[in-house]
Amino acid sequence: MSHKITQSITGYEVVKEEEKVAETVAPVEEKSNIIQMHESLKRPEMLLGSTYKIKTPLSEHSLYITINDLILNPDTDHEQRRPFEVFINSKNMDHFQWIVALTRIMSAVFRKGGDITFLVEELRSVFDPSGGYFKKGGKFMPSLVAEIGDVVESHLRMIGMIQSEEISEHQQKIMDEKRAQFEAEKQVKSPEPEKDSAFPEGAQLCHKCNTKAMIQMDGCMTCLNCGDSKCG
Repeated sequence: MSHKITQSITGYEVVKEEEKVAETVAPVEEKSNIIQMHESLKRPEMLLGSTYKIKTPLSEHSLYITINDLILNPDTDHEQRRPFEVFINSKNMDHFQWIVALTRIMSAVFRKGGDITFLVEELRSVFDPSGGYFKKGGKFMPSLVAEIGDVVESHLRMIGMIQSEEISEHQQKIMDEKRAQFEAEKQVKSPEPEKDSAFPEGAQLCHKCNTKAMIQMDGCMTCLNCGDSKCG
């Protein structure tokens, strides 16, 4: 088939055979019904939420953290539960301004979507210049903000955004044996158990999980909480 050229030629190029095939056979785009989080997503009338209580030695009043979740793609194979907003309430109004600012920023990150798990490490990396404290169970918290990050991590694990690192059965068996032996030796020396601790008295701080659960047995330091061992 011939074409009559009525204008001046300013340039030319050779059309490859692959380009001809691509032009004649256009790919068919598949439309997806999967709904993703987006900052323009409107808030529904009702959201599912979970409330967590924080009691620190820094204040006589507790903090209550509420995280509301949005259900994406309900009743489908792609159903997901994602955080949408967070609120923090307390009778103590000393930290009202920064708590409101923190919750608004966190809520904005939640609504933005994508991978929001980085918030956990950012919050847990905040250190109080006055020093941290041990929460119930023996876990060290460097600041109140860090404990808020710990709550966020617990919530993200509950809804499946963060996968828990499971300890193998063999390692768990070794930990249980060491714990039983350690507690038996301590029972002879000190019959009174340590209060408000889920681990034996005299356990040291584990620098991996920040929990007072590191004990020494047979010349080897082993954490009874996360399984970290100085002997490998």
